[in-house]
Amino acid sequence: MNRSQQIIRTSVVGVVTNVLLAAFKAIVGVLAHSFAIVMDAVNNLSDALSSVITIVGTKLSQRPADRNHPYGHGRVEYFSAIIIAVIVLSAGITSLIESVKKIIHPVEPSYTTVTLVVIIVAIAVKLLLGRYVKKQGEKLESDALVASGSDALFDAIITLATLVSAGIMLLWGVSLDGILGALISLFIIKAGVEMIASPVNELLGARVSPELISSIKKEIMEFEEVHGIYDIILHNYGHDLMIGSLHISVDDTLTAQEIHGLTRKISILMYIKHNIIMTVGIYSVATGKNKRKELQTLVTSTLAAHPEIVQVHGFYYDEKENYVAVDVVPDYSVTDEAALCKTLTEELSAAIPGKPILVTVDHNFSD
Repeated sequence: MNRSQQIIRTSVVGVVTNVLLAAFKAIVGVLAHSFAIVMDAVNNLSDALSSVITIVGTKLSQRPADRNHPYGHGRVEYFSAIIIAVIVLSAGITSLIESVKKIIHPVEPSYTTVTLVVIIVAIAVKLLLGRYVKKQGEKLESDALVASGSDALFDAIITLATLVSAGIMLLWGVSLDGILGALISLFIIKAGVEMIASPVNELLGARVSPELISSIKKEIMEFEEVHGIYDIILHNYGHDLMIGSLHISVDDTLTAQEIHGLTRKISILMYIKHNIIMTVGIYSVATGKNKRKELQTLVTSTLAAHPEIVQVHGFYYDEKENYVAVDVVPDYSVTDEAALCKTLTEELSAAIPGKPILVTVDHNFSD
């Protein structure tokens, strides 16, 4: 069973559980002539909505690429997670409003044996369901499932808090219903905001995990022709697909045929290992004793001496046009890139007179 099938199966469990719980409450409510229990049954049907959204989102995300969406539909999962997070956030805000009303106008709760049984069953079912769905979401790296599971857990916590506050009111005459409800509501609102943040960050282009970058570098460096890896850029198009690019440095003695074979091997490896469609660019490293090698050593050592420069790469010397180009990656303390470029260019121009210098500031998109 693949990831999508597991997500759908888990969501179906959520739908079925909520429907059965709603049916149980409805039957008890009708038999006990309790309108409140019947309305709570309707609420359980609405709780199934988050699981339905997850199912629909997962199905849509598996649609193949088409002319208008050449990268597929994997990002639909993020929208599903956002919708469910909004539902959780709305529930938290609604609960907070109701809790404030109870603080201002306390109401003594009245519970019968039937309502207590229904509440206890609902709490137990929601706790088990929420824990299961959230755990599956974390295992499958599904924000939508995590949000759906959290929704169920929050329902159980709110109901439990109401039950506890009712017990305190009946035993000691102290009303904590509104206060407890408000505190839990604030917690739910905070959680809802955090739930929204995760998929939104993915849509905005969050930095990929350091573990993935480390793995990519380790695997590519195992090719004996590769001397270094630079400019890793990765774009997430869902859980199962990334598209990106990177540069490798190789000896300038390699032929076009050898470079073609090397980049093809790397691209295939990245797709097999990580489902990444990777474009591989080339930086040449000067070899032998010649003018290019001398300039490369001088430029690299000069720039590397600057403490704010964390990486120097992409050296290029055009003998015909007689100019030198090089890329640098500064640390995050550098805020004025233009001033840095000017300083480095002037320093290199003094060390290498008579040659135009092109210094390009790169950004660290991965490490």
